[in-house]
Amino acid sequence: MSRIPNRVKIVLAALAIAVLGALSPISPLGPAQSGGSEGQPPPAGQVCRPTRTMTLYAEVVGDGFGYGRTPSTASIPGPTIEMREGQCLAITLVNHLADDVSIHTHGLDYTVESDGTPLSESCTPPGGRRTYVFGAHAPTQRDDRTTAPGSAGYWHYHDHCMGTDHGTTGVNSGLFGALIVRRPGDPLPDRPPFVVVMVQDSINLKYAPNTPVFEANVGERVEFVVIGHGDLFHTFHLHAHRWADTRTGLLATIQDSSPVIDDKTLGPGDSFGFQVIAGERVGPGAWMYHCHVQEHSDGGMSGIFMVRDAGGRVTAAGEATLAAWRAAHAGMTHEGH
Repeated sequence: MSRIPNRVKIVLAALAIAVLGALSPISPLGPAQSGGSEGQPPPAGQVCRPTRTMTLYAEVVGDGFGYGRTPSTASIPGPTIEMREGQCLAITLVNHLADDVSIHTHGLDYTVESDGTPLSESCTPPGGRRTYVFGAHAPTQRDDRTTAPGSAGYWHYHDHCMGTDHGTTGVNSGLFGALIVRRPGDPLPDRPPFVVVMVQDSINLKYAPNTPVFEANVGERVEFVVIGHGDLFHTFHLHAHRWADTRTGLLATIQDSSPVIDDKTLGPGDSFGFQVIAGERVGPGAWMYHCHVQEHSDGGMSGIFMVRDAGGRVTAAGEATLAAWRAAHAGMTHEGH
């Protein structure tokens, strides 16, 4: 029986890998592509040719407003949007409100057609719909040998039309959400991201004890996205966990000398994110997150990160801490908010 030459074996192996790659499942983020779809130029007036589409609905949520993926499911904050560098996303906004609204993004590429502001005449009128197109690109080297940064990072989107040219009424009423752009190789969390929006003196327009209680099992990788809106500056602090002050919140190597922090200052329009391992080196428990401006935390800008045991059970100590936190904030009033 004749032997197959090594050169032929290498070719066959490469073909097998290519076929298996084509058959492997596509990430929930969709296929990563750079530039236009299949090399086609972008549509007139847009920065890229969409490789993904999405519909968002602007609707009433309680005493405020929010975005939702389907009618009657709007929330505050709105759905977290995830992309990969190289993707082009078309978002059709359907306006079920009585005022102009829009989608304005931070961190992405777009033309004035998708700016989402009154000044660029790109708002969505009451009862109408409009499609906004956003691109995410990878880092590149410029002709002068400097590096153009990519889009990967923890960003956000919000209204820029309701009330004023800057969408002040819309933002203060809940028209905002998290936007994550990932780079190939970025680790993925074990749970959907935890989104904390510090708007005015509230968290997600709520006050303790009605702020989110985020839950995970000890040892799970979790992801926080923190966003600032309104007129106040805050600091975000997470008890018993720490992260690197980098794009991902992770250290690249053991030798990486990036600062490691557990508290970060946040101004209006700022956003950052990070990943931690729930309960790493500290175990399960009810760990507080809060603004470290004392007046703000005393006024209700705090929440709980509940780390359960490996079997998914809340410990007795965790239950006691959660009950104490709720009791400490029970009966607080926030007239005028």
